[in-house]
Amino acid sequence: MTLKEILEYNFLKIGDLQLSLVQVIIAILFFLFARFVIRLISKLATNYFTRKGVDLGRQYAFKQFVKYVVYLIAFFLALEAIGIQFSVIWGGAAALLVGFGLGLQQTFNDLVSGVILLLEGTVEVGDIIEVNSVVGRVTDIGIRTTKIKTRDDIIILLPNSKIIGDSSTNWSHNRTPIRHKIEVGVSYASDINLVTSLLLTAVVENKGVENKQAPSVQFSDFGNSSLNFKLYFYSKNYMSIEVVKSEIRYRIMGLFREHNIEIPFPQQDLWLRNSELLFNKS
Repeated sequence: MTLKEILEYNFLKIGDLQLSLVQVIIAILFFLFARFVIRLISKLATNYFTRKGVDLGRQYAFKQFVKYVVYLIAFFLALEAIGIQFSVIWGGAAALLVGFGLGLQQTFNDLVSGVILLLEGTVEVGDIIEVNSVVGRVTDIGIRTTKIKTRDDIIILLPNSKIIGDSSTNWSHNRTPIRHKIEVGVSYASDINLVTSLLLTAVVENKGVENKQAPSVQFSDFGNSSLNFKLYFYSKNYMSIEVVKSEIRYRIMGLFREHNIEIPFPQQDLWLRNSELLFNKS
């Protein structure tokens, strides 16, 4: 057999579909060409975005979107190359949607949400987000899931629909420092002016606190067993804010002990009616 005959020989027949070696080679070439196009566009885009000063998150979103679009086009061209018509694809897709629509509903929701994330740029790689009380840094945005690295260095895969549909917070969109709060209670015998001064001292000394915006103390309430205060401060350390709060609490405890400021525990007074009569009977 000649080389031409080998390439054109139909080694697979499924119904009306006949697959030859040359068709397989053409299909593979479409994907190789798609990969080349993606690399070329990514390189040109990187140079352009660098000159324009576009942030890394936007660059990543654009490159991901281009990759999905180019590979999708290559996929359909490859199907055409091996002899599968688009009419057959759409007919099969319609049948699948009817049969598996309910089962695939969440998957399609995640896919559409992924496209929205990449196009809108509401969440970008490097952003710090909070979803369902989970805080982490975005490391990768896929077409169906988003990877975030939590404060415990754990990689979590979040469905994109959770980020789009649920109540999520993107802390990185706040270009200014965010205000945080620490609550503390002291005994009724404490000097409240001294307490205020010590709280401000503890927070000003911390390196994780933004000094351009002054911290403040509020005398919030008369508690059942304590005078309650709220210490407000500003910080840009979104990921490590719990560490910053812990350091401030350590410092507050040390300053309170140095100045004999007591942090009381809850107490209750028990009053016995007719107590003298009860003791006489006993």
